[in-house]
Amino acid sequence: MENTRLKEAKESKTPWKKWGPYLSERQWGTVREDYSENGDAWNFFTHDQSRSRAYRWGEDGLGGISDDQQHLCCALALWNGKDAILKERLFGLTNGQGNHGEDVKEYYFYLDSTPTHSYMKYLYKYPQAAFPYEELIRVNGQRSKEEMEFELLDTGIFNDNKYFDVFVEYAKGDAEDILIKITAFNRGPEKSELHVLPTLWFRNDWSPMDR
Repeated sequence: MENTRLKEAKESKTPWKKWGPYLSERQWGTVREDYSENGDAWNFFTHDQSRSRAYRWGEDGLGGISDDQQHLCCALALWNGKDAILKERLFGLTNGQGNHGEDVKEYYFYLDSTPTHSYMKYLYKYPQAAFPYEELIRVNGQRSKEEMEFELLDTGIFNDNKYFDVFVEYAKGDAEDILIKITAFNRGPEKSELHVLPTLWFRNDWSPMDR
């Protein structure tokens, strides 16, 4: 079937590749979103600001999908009842915060995808305790370049398997008919709260005069 889809995409221009994993993992802090006077992209648009500022040149999301122009975006949002913010995008240290430079502090895996993205599978591991944003910044900031990085696992937040495995699967019925399945497993020993919030939105489309 996948060979047939690839042939249709090439010969009859059936848009099998129109929808795929084109949504950015991280748009905040990129040079595309930097309008600072000194070219300091990391501090001009931070992770903390990303939930309340509009991007100009793209969008980002967790395990997301979009059309090839990133006009319509779909992604996963999670809340464990303890975080101060929704888990909507990957968290990482900026180039100046990490003792080895820029570094994502998350655990996520792209498990499967066909060439036309007719099927895709993604896994995100979400802690049940409050995500240690400040601890990751503080401890890594105290370490030298000669020392190991302080990783999310080092915080102890995954002790006793107190986390959720959240799987996101996309399957196309046809080129523009997409089914989405989200499955969450509590890997911990006790019941724990989890809010699953699929999100769908149009990318901010600024006019050329605004750019």
